[in-house]
Amino acid sequence: MGSKMLEVKNLVFHPVDNGTEISIIEDISFTLVDGEMLVITGPNGGGKSTMAKLLMGIEPLDSGSIILDGEDITGYSITRRANAGIGFAFQQPPRFKGMTVSRFLSLAAGENLPEKKCCDLLSGVGLCAREYLNREMDGTLSGGEMKRLEIASVLAKPHKICIFDEPEAGIDLWSFSMLVKQFEELHAEKKESLILISHQERIIRMADRIMVIKDGKVDALGPKEEVFPGLMERDTGCVCMNQSHRS
Repeated sequence: MGSKMLEVKNLVFHPVDNGTEISIIEDISFTLVDGEMLVITGPNGGGKSTMAKLLMGIEPLDSGSIILDGEDITGYSITRRANAGIGFAFQQPPRFKGMTVSRFLSLAAGENLPEKKCCDLLSGVGLCAREYLNREMDGTLSGGEMKRLEIASVLAKPHKICIFDEPEAGIDLWSFSMLVKQFEELHAEKKESLILISHQERIIRMADRIMVIKDGKVDALGPKEEVFPGLMERDTGCVCMNQSHRS
């Protein structure tokens, strides 16, 4: 494995809700090296999605630092982090009325993509390409379709690090298999480091290392061979054995 690409140091996030400070993330530190796949799992409500949003700059840190390729990006905006090489796929993607799928993918790529490239991206996430190119990113698309388009948009542009927040949520078994294949290919190429937040056994088994977040803290972190057996032994709510059929 390569050198350190991402260094996350002592992240703390204590938002205030109705005048009360809440501890969501408490002193989380980890590193990610070039070409590595880190899967973050753990019980629901433990802080996994918040952790991802802190890395992307969607939520503001209370303290701690984020270093990317030796550059401190802690104070960077979302756009500046994206330009620095971080890609992000939301668990619940936003909709954009009036924007076509092909335009959405071109914006994500930072250039006007030819139709073939758009079709390849859509096919890669399990969508019949020509049926979607001119569709609008609005309420006519199901949650599963939106999720797949969101992931296609991340794949439209090379990144240093891609963060996928529960990519399996809201999609059917066939599309899930297509996504796993995409992740396997990305990981095999070792051109991008991957952070996947997931409960799915099939995705967790792909990891180089696994981090378990529980109650806003790192409950376990290490090579898959060390951490995964413990996940299976304990009823932690971390691992889903089967992928559900969804829309």
